[in-house]
Amino acid sequence: MNKQKNNRRIISLNQILVWVAIFAVAVFFFNRSGVQTKELNYSDFKQKVASGEVSDLTVAPTLITGTLKEAEGKESRFKTVRMEDPDLVRELTAKNVGFKAQADSSWVSNILFNVLWIFLLIGLWWFVFIRPQRNDGKSAMNFARSKAKMQDPSKQNITFKDVAGVEEAKEELQDIIKFLKNPKKFHKIGGKLPKGVLLYGAPGTGKTLLAKAVAGEAGVAFFSASASEFVEMFVGVGAARVRDLFDQAKKNSPAIIFIDELDAVGRRRFAGIGGGHDEREQTLNQLLIELDGFESKQGIILMASTNRPDVLDPALIRPGRFDRHVSVPAPDLKGREEILKVHAKKVKLAPEVDLKTIAKGTPGFVGADLANVINEAAILAARSDKEAVDNADMDEAVERVIAGPQKKSRIISEKEKKIIAAHEVGHTVVARLTHHSDPVHKVTIIPRGQALGYTLQLPLEDKFLTSKSEILDRICILLAGRVSEEVVFGEITSGASDDLNKATAYARKMIMELGMSDKIGPIALPGGEEGEVFLGRDLSRHRQYSEDLARRIDAEISDTLQNAYARAKEIITSHRAQFDTLIERLLEKEVVEAAEIDEILGLAPAKKEEAEKVESQPDQPAQQAELF
Repeated sequence: MNKQKNNRRIISLNQILVWVAIFAVAVFFFNRSGVQTKELNYSDFKQKVASGEVSDLTVAPTLITGTLKEAEGKESRFKTVRMEDPDLVRELTAKNVGFKAQADSSWVSNILFNVLWIFLLIGLWWFVFIRPQRNDGKSAMNFARSKAKMQDPSKQNITFKDVAGVEEAKEELQDIIKFLKNPKKFHKIGGKLPKGVLLYGAPGTGKTLLAKAVAGEAGVAFFSASASEFVEMFVGVGAARVRDLFDQAKKNSPAIIFIDELDAVGRRRFAGIGGGHDEREQTLNQLLIELDGFESKQGIILMASTNRPDVLDPALIRPGRFDRHVSVPAPDLKGREEILKVHAKKVKLAPEVDLKTIAKGTPGFVGADLANVINEAAILAARSDKEAVDNADMDEAVERVIAGPQKKSRIISEKEKKIIAAHEVGHTVVARLTHHSDPVHKVTIIPRGQALGYTLQLPLEDKFLTSKSEILDRICILLAGRVSEEVVFGEITSGASDDLNKATAYARKMIMELGMSDKIGPIALPGGEEGEVFLGRDLSRHRQYSEDLARRIDAEISDTLQNAYARAKEIITSHRAQFDTLIERLLEKEVVEAAEIDEILGLAPAKKEEAEKVESQPDQPAQQAELF
């Protein structure tokens, strides 16, 4: 593992300094050797002294060097062997020739100066090239090598037992495992395994963990790399690294190549305004070539993950390349419970902790969120010097993941605290008194993260479809905070800005994309919010409907929001006494739970009513917290 890592490290600063040293030494000795020195006989030297053609002499015991004046004002260096000449100093003085005496260099210094630099260059060459080759092939010229990390099959300890909540995806990948274990079984009847498997889903659903589990189950070599590692500033490096990665996999077949975040190199080509011949597209082209170049008999499977399958190049995900597309969705109730059990194996839980109850209270959470809940709960228990994680730690951990940690040190004035309490109670009352909203779990004015307070709603069951009535109720709940400020104080604040953004987005999506408007009709229009992320496509996009329809859409969105605002105001004013009581209770306790909310409003606890589950197109996760 370390050997493979050393092979793929980028050129270090030490190697760059070595190259600079080699260059400096070479330039120095080139310049030194480039100066031509004439060798004169001693008799010729004496004649030059007499005629005044020499200057700047250096007189050593055995050698005389200096400058020789030639025709046309040119000068050159010369040297001559010194003879026994007692009159030399007198003659030089008479001709005003400048000279200096110098001790003769020893044979040791001559060797060091004239020979040692050669050994220095040889040593530097060995350090940069030969030594790295002996230490697993690391060389300054290997920057085009793939940075993919190879995991030894014998050291792979992740299997499907470590993956929970994605049973359908695990079943889809069983064919890959069976083929890698026994390819002859498929070849006998002429079957071919898909060359590529694309895992797609929301962030944190476990795509990378699934790929590692496939390698662990099959017991084959596993090469993992991020797509961004292929692209560098040097032209052609990405394509070279792709070739090298597939070459390594072929040498270690059967093997799995896993590329994380495939969209970093797999985006649609010719999408930007700068043309298509950039380094990323060259890397993509090489990847397409490699996918076409190997057969299933070679025992190589390419797996990749992405959060944005919609932006991938069609040539990449067509049959024959990424043949199989496996969805890795957010887990359901049973899946969340299984994921919690996997992550809770290494954590000491108190006997009263029920993971099924935690799973019910975390709809919309993905595997990474649930792992974070367990870890946060363990940290909170350790911070309080507890022997085990209890329910209080788990509840606090869930809220930390949803809304962030408590900001107990934040100082809020009494006036602002009353405004925040009224705002949150507005959300709470309207949410509890509408018929198609999720039950209120709690309301608090304790700051968390960026929120000054929040109303937490948790559904009684997982939802996959959302009705028009539910969306309208959700818009009404969002606007209730602004309504309560107006009703209680006769003034509005900036605290409802996020609520207004969400309410407007809901109304626009309902009318323009889901066809839930009676005036506009069953039509889906591009809203632009989830469009292409390429600059060229953004600049070339134009509105595909008329100005008249645009005005009607704007009017319908405005009417929807105004009607929801009026409805929220009517609910609050008709229950003003309970509304004020709940505000006082929230200011007193800072946190009011669901049971106390129902008691103040005179309502029975929330129950499932199957008649209200009207099917429609889903557009938002089931679990939500309305933040102030």
